[in-house]
Amino acid sequence: MTPSVFGVFIKDEKYQQTIFYKLKLTKKAYKLVYMISTYFLSANTPIQQKWGCFFLRSTQFEASIEEFMLYCSSKNLSKKTIKSYEQTLNLFALYLKEENQIERIEDVKKTHIRLYVKYLQDRGKYKVNTPYNRTDKGKDISVNTINNYVRNIKVFFNWLSEEDELNKNPVEKIKLLKGTERLKPLLTEQEIISILSCFDKTKFNGYRNYMITILILDTGCRITECLSIKDDDINLQNKTIVLRNTKNKKERLVFFSTKLKNNLQRWMRYKDRYMNNDLLFPTNRGTLFSICNYEKVLNRIGKKLGVELFPHRLRASFAQYYLLNGGDLITLGRILGHSSPEVTKIYLQLDDQSIQKQHIKFSPLNGMDLD
Repeated sequence: MTPSVFGVFIKDEKYQQTIFYKLKLTKKAYKLVYMISTYFLSANTPIQQKWGCFFLRSTQFEASIEEFMLYCSSKNLSKKTIKSYEQTLNLFALYLKEENQIERIEDVKKTHIRLYVKYLQDRGKYKVNTPYNRTDKGKDISVNTINNYVRNIKVFFNWLSEEDELNKNPVEKIKLLKGTERLKPLLTEQEIISILSCFDKTKFNGYRNYMITILILDTGCRITECLSIKDDDINLQNKTIVLRNTKNKKERLVFFSTKLKNNLQRWMRYKDRYMNNDLLFPTNRGTLFSICNYEKVLNRIGKKLGVELFPHRLRASFAQYYLLNGGDLITLGRILGHSSPEVTKIYLQLDDQSIQKQHIKFSPLNGMDLD
């Protein structure tokens, strides 16, 4: 049975804002709520003045997306993955509805998916879902980003097929676009030193942000993994950290250097003087430090230094330096928590300067006594 949407908004006079709630209801519950709401909101009462409601019908496609989201939650997928699926599928459903008048999953053909890829290539960034204050609106969407959208759509329709909701799976012959993700150039040693010098270690927030940065540079962990680390996850004697909030939900052991060990010891003593908190990198109020706020810190430093800076670039720099210093691809993949060596191969992309240094270091003629 296709559910309906019941929306309620409450006018909050104290904060001058409207709070919106949306509920998915079955047909019977929908009718019942509609009758009750109509009764209470019909007269010009204080309740009617502060409350409002509206009723919408969900398309069959949208209802299937909701069921898929429930399935993803039951599989204990990460919030980031679920959010990515939901955003991709909602935008795809909107495109199908507006451009092709399609509201049923059975009506989606492989041609529609290919046309959607073409649509994304032609329209560029943020033409449908437009965030404010973006300077890259309308620019080309990268091959990697479009391929991520296609993967999400394929996962959705493959799930529908496994659930026997489709007679024919439209994504069976859909292939990803050719091309690979291009990494940003490797951060030079001087750039890393300049970045670290921008943190004010005399203040709690600045010291914490400095520690987050050098931990990612030394271990290659993801920012989500880093901010979730607790004191008990760290073994200073063995120089290891157990990462628990990982992408695949499996605990992973990473290792750190003696330099980071010394820094961690100082930081933990410093933190414990100000608060009793088991998080390694809390806010000064003792709460979980958000990824968004750390990204803002790096963005400010990047603008100051003229360097494009974000958390994943620190992780990528760790991976590239690991390979340049003689590390192997298989071990690196284990450290980074990759599902296969194919994912790790992206870090084999090196800039010309790094390749030149490696050539000078390993050139056979350089080790020969020649005139």
